[in-house]
Amino acid sequence: MTGADGLQHLGVIGGGAWGTALGAVFARAGRRTLLWAREPEVVEEINDRHENSLFLPDIALPGDLRASGDLAAFAAMDALFLVTPAQHLRAVAGALRPHLERPLPLVICAKGIERDSGRLMSDVLAETLPGHPIAVLSGPTFAAEVARGLPAALTLASADEALGRALMAAIALPTFRTYYSADIIGAQIGGAVKNVLAIACGVVAGLQLGENARAALITRGLAEMTRFGVAMGARRETLMGLSGVGDLILTCSSEQSRNMSLGKALGEGRRAADILAERRSVAEGVWSAGVVARLGRKHGIEMPITDAVVALLAPDARVGAVVEGLLARPLKAEEP
Repeated sequence: MTGADGLQHLGVIGGGAWGTALGAVFARAGRRTLLWAREPEVVEEINDRHENSLFLPDIALPGDLRASGDLAAFAAMDALFLVTPAQHLRAVAGALRPHLERPLPLVICAKGIERDSGRLMSDVLAETLPGHPIAVLSGPTFAAEVARGLPAALTLASADEALGRALMAAIALPTFRTYYSADIIGAQIGGAVKNVLAIACGVVAGLQLGENARAALITRGLAEMTRFGVAMGARRETLMGLSGVGDLILTCSSEQSRNMSLGKALGEGRRAADILAERRSVAEGVWSAGVVARLGRKHGIEMPITDAVVALLAPDARVGAVVEGLLARPLKAEEP
């Protein structure tokens, strides 16, 4: 591969809202783009009607964006963007492995930490698809806005700067801007932890605790994210960028966020299991909260907001008691 010219054929693995939005961006950037979806009706609708009403309704997709349910068709791609839910990445990567006979760049677009193993998505790929260069695409984005062509900026992280910049050039549009980082750990930590914190912000909204409380929670949540990320090997400056504080601000500021909207419903008195049963889309923070809390304890990091979210997601959660406990914490110096 030599620069963006070697990245003409792009595969997107995942036909949900974000995968579909990325596929639309890549097609508009002039790349021949193939999207994999598990649901046959999504494949058919993208190919025949140029829309994905199941996950991204009322948005017209480029006519040259194609879809397939056959993973073997992606062996001919120049790079693959992996947009499956974080907890399913290992299984999908295992299903891809028989079809990938050459080392394709793999770009992680899922935001989460594997619940059972505590591994980052890059570690999961190193185990399941060894020998493939890895990059991470993450930042403050709502899929519907990106699919409509509204401006967005993201982090594209890769330890290989030449690969990172080639990927950036291949997918660039005036309304889809990426910034390079060498820190693939930090780019993943920001995306995973902000989902947990967004649930807490949603609870604040559901309880009608006010904008002061939300601002305080975002600020202290950023401190929590930073402590956790640095302990996991991330660079502090990455967490101050688009894939960290940028994504945190967005997902804690709008009910377009699946995680914040779930938290709001919790704050209004509903049970997590009932909320999730009604949804087709995944709120990644539900699955990341427990493992983030567990890793925090392992590294000796104080993570009171994350611990509160874990308690709120329990079947017998008492929202008022959890919030009261958080507010009653001892006074201390403000530290990052």
